[in-house]
Amino acid sequence: MKKFLAMLLALVMVLSMAACAAPAENKADDKAAQDDFQSQILFCGSTSLYPIISSLASSFTEKYVTWDKVNAQFPNSHISVYVAPGGSGVGVKPAVDGTADFGMLARDIKDSEIESLGENYKAFVVAKDALTVSVNAQNPLCEKTDSLDTDTIRKIFAGEIATWDQVDASLPAETINVYIRDLSGGAYEVFQKSVMGESEVTASATQSASMTELATNIAGDPWGIGYAGFGAYNKANAEKKVLFAMKVDGVEATEENIISGVYTIQRPVMFVTGKVVSPSAQAFIDYIFSQTGYDVVVKNGYIPAFTPAA
Repeated sequence: MKKFLAMLLALVMVLSMAACAAPAENKADDKAAQDDFQSQILFCGSTSLYPIISSLASSFTEKYVTWDKVNAQFPNSHISVYVAPGGSGVGVKPAVDGTADFGMLARDIKDSEIESLGENYKAFVVAKDALTVSVNAQNPLCEKTDSLDTDTIRKIFAGEIATWDQVDASLPAETINVYIRDLSGGAYEVFQKSVMGESEVTASATQSASMTELATNIAGDPWGIGYAGFGAYNKANAEKKVLFAMKVDGVEATEENIISGVYTIQRPVMFVTGKVVSPSAQAFIDYIFSQTGYDVVVKNGYIPAFTPAA
């Protein structure tokens, strides 16, 4: 009997030791999982996409604060989503070299860039945008015509047509002031491809650091003209019509014409990555493509390129 009790006691001790050891092992596993968890996410690039992602990053962080509130399987670590503007050209490079998780673009991605991003390349199209050929709403040209042909637009931006009377003889001989995005912006490449062709934009053109700045420049110059993005154009005219978008070859830059492709000076607004998307990054991406994200895209004047999940 005593021998039996001794054996029973030894068994209980072994089981107790095992039970105590198990949580320690789980804690080690949990710590390893937490160490591997991506709590910080970085977006870099397009100034057109910047206000959308930046706004969503702020609301996502304010709503959840820590990752475990997003998903109970995530650790209790603070959410950090950083968004840095710099232009589409700037966006791809950090995504390629891994210094940013996602590169933001406001143009089509090039085949060479897809190749550089590697086998894990993924693209997420958030919105559609167009480049409106906009003049100041006070420009008397608006009373003469509402349309310019592509060749006239090309000549204006190339500096071959330098004064407004060369566009319409009844207009004053005021110098045409051309406004463009800086050369690192996706809009510059889109406009070059869609309108300029082999011609170069005049060296006298004023470069703008963002589409908002470009629209503001045109709105502040009675003799200005520039390719304001559809989103920037809508935001600039939200309270008062300060810009007038010319039809291009008779085609107006409307939502319907942009979606159908009839208005051809357009571009996708998207972000790309060459990394395997982490669970935390996917959670934020899901938030971008939610109803909240859809509403932010519309608020910024763009055309959503997705239908939010129910």
